[in-house]
Amino acid sequence: MDKFNLKLLKLVQKDNRLTAEQLSEMVNLSPSACQKRLNRMRNEGIIESDISVISPKALGLTLMMVVNVSLEREHPQIIDQFKQSMRDSEEVMQCFCVTGHTDFVVIINALDMEHFDNFAQKYLYGNPHIRHFETSVVIDRVKTGLGIKIDVEDYDE
Repeated sequence: MDKFNLKLLKLVQKDNRLTAEQLSEMVNLSPSACQKRLNRMRNEGIIESDISVISPKALGLTLMMVVNVSLEREHPQIIDQFKQSMRDSEEVMQCFCVTGHTDFVVIINALDMEHFDNFAQKYLYGNPHIRHFETSVVIDRVKTGLGIKIDVEDYDE
């Protein structure tokens, strides 16, 4: 990982629609060199995904919830089943297996409380391996994003 790659990563994580020509001007490499580096970083899994972040409100998803889930037992098969059920749910934006008082933190979007209740019935109440879950309704999305801090200036080659 050199400074050019770090500069490219910093730029594309803010706007992945920048063209190779625009990136070329910003990092002082040729457009083809920028494209080759980006392709290599995608192939190596450094760039995991190129996505568009959509406003939940634009789709009528007016509620966001943070759900802390504790499983009955920490058996690998039970954990894997829960992980898969969260991957399968379209309401789940993010799901983290965590340490501490709960086993999972799940971020979901819902149209309304009825939509959330249907989700809870299907994935939480209906799961015999869940000991407890606690839901917090998000009042304000203070900061959202997937960006990682990249300090190009501090990088020594």
